[in-house]
Amino acid sequence: MDRPLPARRLRPPMGWNSWDCYGPTVTEQEVLANAEFMARRLLPYGWDTVVVDIQWYEPTARAHGYNPDAPLVLDAYGRQLPAPNRFPSAAGGAGFAPLARRVHELGLRFGLHVMRGIPRRAVAARLPVYGTEFTADEIADTASVCPWNTDNYGLDHNHPGAQAYYDSQVAQFAAWGVDFVKADDMLFPYHEREIAAYARAVERCGRPVELSLSPGTDVSLARLEHLREHATMWRVCDDLWDRWADVEAQFARMARWAPWQGEAGWADADMLPLGRIGIRAERGTDRLCSLTRPEQISLLTLWLIARSPLMMGGDLPTSPPETIELLTNDEALAVLWHSTGNREVLRENGLVLWTARDTDGRTRYAAVFSLAGEPRRYEVPLGSAGARPADRIRQLWTHADVPHDGRHLTVDLPAHGAALFRLAP
Repeated sequence: MDRPLPARRLRPPMGWNSWDCYGPTVTEQEVLANAEFMARRLLPYGWDTVVVDIQWYEPTARAHGYNPDAPLVLDAYGRQLPAPNRFPSAAGGAGFAPLARRVHELGLRFGLHVMRGIPRRAVAARLPVYGTEFTADEIADTASVCPWNTDNYGLDHNHPGAQAYYDSQVAQFAAWGVDFVKADDMLFPYHEREIAAYARAVERCGRPVELSLSPGTDVSLARLEHLREHATMWRVCDDLWDRWADVEAQFARMARWAPWQGEAGWADADMLPLGRIGIRAERGTDRLCSLTRPEQISLLTLWLIARSPLMMGGDLPTSPPETIELLTNDEALAVLWHSTGNREVLRENGLVLWTARDTDGRTRYAAVFSLAGEPRRYEVPLGSAGARPADRIRQLWTHADVPHDGRHLTVDLPAHGAALFRLAP
């Protein structure tokens, strides 16, 4: 890479994203409520980023889908502006600067979502591209469209105005105080030139900004070096919801990606659909997470041992205390922060076993998962878990030391359950 790595890349990003609970409809008041809760309860545990997801520029956004030919709020150069009816502080062309300032005052970082390309309405109106003599219709690739959202066209990167548009868009985000950009419709299919152009705009914006790429369907490990060169994190799946089938499918994906996790970039297993979700979401209705408690622990354990970024999708102020308890377990979170060599080492007869080492050189970790649909007891040989006969073994979700006979670790797990262990001399 031709630029220094931000210090934050030493661990995966952690934060809250409005998608799972509010879809495209989140308001300024709801963003601030989550930011204030995060600063008060989660910031000491590393959760520090607040992300406004899709269509913050759509004044008529609704749950359960997108409006065709939506009346997007744009500036004179075809760049999206927050809809003032949803984000009152953005009135008068202030953009997200006032909201970002409030978030920063809480000690947090501010992020937003953006779609690949340029708004179709800017193209239809032939709006000028900032700093150039080009117009939006000259730089758009009208054959390149998102299959699930009609807001934008892709860009023609054979035209110099395409890069200029991205440069001006990201420069405006930076001027507002944006720290994190989630760029969507980038990976399926894999838009190599769009990704490179967006990363170039981020480099030029004059502010440290982390770039997250979505949605992640069918992303190949053959893309690793390109992804590392251009992004902080990238999704490796389609949208994940509170269904065990969605969680179970992540075991194979994260086994593939986990050995490559590190400061050069992070494979993202997607948001955590925990707590209260679906309030005004794109899918589903207002509900608490449909995963059982053991399934929620399995989800978090896999994300931690695979060192995925953690983006909480539930509404923090109205989520149950037991959800917040999971998000603030400092012993479990230490696996995300301080482990290396993370990998799946065994998968047999419903048992999945992962191991990792701590950066202190002495401590090791093991995660034991059950894919079985009923309670089971597993006798795990200590050597298979990377443990030694004299090790002290501690279960990190329960904060309890676990006895063993020097040869095997006995693990009783509920259906779809998991246990996360620290192994130390």
